[in-house]
Amino acid sequence: MTPTSRARLRRLFLVLGRLTLAGIFLFAAYGKLRPVDSAPFTLGSLKITGASLSVSMMLFAMQVDSYQILPSWGVMAVSHGLPWLELAIGLFLLFGIGLRWVSLLTTLLVAGFFGVIVRSYFAGMKINCGCFGPGAEPLSGWTILRDGLFLALALGVTIGAFLQARARREAGGIAAAQPAGTTADS
Repeated sequence: MTPTSRARLRRLFLVLGRLTLAGIFLFAAYGKLRPVDSAPFTLGSLKITGASLSVSMMLFAMQVDSYQILPSWGVMAVSHGLPWLELAIGLFLLFGIGLRWVSLLTTLLVAGFFGVIVRSYFAGMKINCGCFGPGAEPLSGWTILRDGLFLALALGVTIGAFLQARARREAGGIAAAQPAGTTADS
């Protein structure tokens, strides 16, 4: 495999990983923001009103509170801020904006989620995950496996984004250091 084909393959994996993470974060935000009484992925589920948003966030606050980690003000801050943060991260990943820093934030956030889920699972808590909004998604070994895979993907995208930026800087430095009219091979 040539260096050029390896670079293309790395770029492809980075794009696929970035788009996968974007989908996960957008779906998670959608699950937390959509009106509770609407069927998923219908026109009604996209119509968010102040009242439906308030109900959705209060239900999500109950999920956050079930982890028994945060004080009440922290539960409210997380339940009202996290869906919007997930939406922003999902959009930034989707469009590749600030990829190194957004992917780093994504990795840190997923690592935090993973730590909380592992802690709660091994504490024997019989709660719903709340990862993709309020609903009956029990905390289980599957949840740990799934979120562990999300963490590995986020870490891979972060490493890939930083390596790609470094490769671009080095390629730019080589091109800038060469006299006009010469190539790297001459």
